[in-house]
Amino acid sequence: MWAGKDSNLRRQCRRVYSPFPLATRAPTLGATEIVAAQCTEPTEMRVASLIGMPSFDVVSEVDEQEVRNAIDQVEREVNTRFDFKNTNTTIEQNDMVITLRSVSDDRLKALRLVLEERLVKRGVSLKGLDYGKVEEATQNTVRQVVTIKVGISSEKSREINKFLKSDGPKGISSQTQGDSVRVSSKKRDDLQTTMALLKGHDFEIPLQFNNFRD
Repeated sequence: MWAGKDSNLRRQCRRVYSPFPLATRAPTLGATEIVAAQCTEPTEMRVASLIGMPSFDVVSEVDEQEVRNAIDQVEREVNTRFDFKNTNTTIEQNDMVITLRSVSDDRLKALRLVLEERLVKRGVSLKGLDYGKVEEATQNTVRQVVTIKVGISSEKSREINKFLKSDGPKGISSQTQGDSVRVSSKKRDDLQTTMALLKGHDFEIPLQFNNFRD
């Protein structure tokens, strides 16, 4: 079908050369400028300005396997300890929700202590534990629900961003991204300083740092 046709027609596209001299053509934009030029919202502009900058993510995570290991150890201890005998003491786990049950407030408190000891030994921070109220349950027992919080809530994200804005090194920036906070800076040393500041401040939740980018 291409017989008799000009050879240029066989190409899917042709480069169109500008008739203007090189000196009068618009300068070529870098990747950062192109993204910034396409942004229509202030948030997009901030994200574009952070492209290529060193950064890390502030997260609050829990090793679920270690939590299960701790629960298994608690169950074995409850079954062998004399002071838990005939007290209907049990511990149940459903994902990150743990239900404690025993015959009295005193035995429930002892069960909480065993749970905390086993979690600490498995490397699970107690800052992530949210204790519910002690309630009456069936068979003359009392019950308490313990929730292990995972992720940084919007409230905690605002607290972290506010802290970094007031106490962090000059030149760093932070943004909430889902249940984590992204911290960026032109200087890697400033990021190290920021991590030390976050470790030294009690936000009442466990914090870890990951996704390091140069």
